[in-house]
Amino acid sequence: MATDLLDCKSAAEYLSVRPSTLRRWTFARKITFIRVGARAVRFRRSDLDKLIRQGERPALRPVGALEDPGAGNGGE
Repeated sequence: MATDLLDCKSAAEYLSVRPSTLRRWTFARKITFIRVGARAVRFRRSDLDKLIRQGERPALRPVGALEDPGAGNGGE
């Protein structure tokens, strides 16, 4: 669907990065893009979502987990 294609500025806003960062990733082929004409490129929203998912990392401990009360004070 055409509405799923974003230009560089819109895609950068969607990813919360600068357009220059997105252009650099495009040049380095770190992100999937569609060439439109000689210079223009578009990005599929699904590809951007995939990039976001690939960057997810699990939490080291559950949110709200209490710190060990004896840690950091020499075990006193």
